[in-house]
Amino acid sequence: MIEINEADLKFEFYRGSGPGGQHRNVTESGVRIRHVPTGVVVQACESRSQARNREIALERLRQILERRERRVKKRVATTVPRGQKEKRIEEKKRRSLTKRLRTPSED
Repeated sequence: MIEINEADLKFEFYRGSGPGGQHRNVTESGVRIRHVPTGVVVQACESRSQARNREIALERLRQILERRERRVKKRVATTVPRGQKEKRIEEKKRRSLTKRLRTPSED
């Protein structure tokens, strides 16, 4: 799990829009978090609680940073087994013969 330093975060609070009634319209429950070193910005305004939205936004930030840190393994090339090669060639020969028999003869 990735560690996030609080000093690297910049919090902004704003009024959430949408359903929720008067309480939602007057409180600044929306949370926007900017991770300064990477420039990643996440926000949450699902809940009417600022604390809950802050938890949601921190979890989203953690997921994004983990995804950025993940390294994709390089593919190791493997050789095709001899039996498989022979099987492919036999199939090509059969297909070739079938197609040759479909063409009308030139008599």
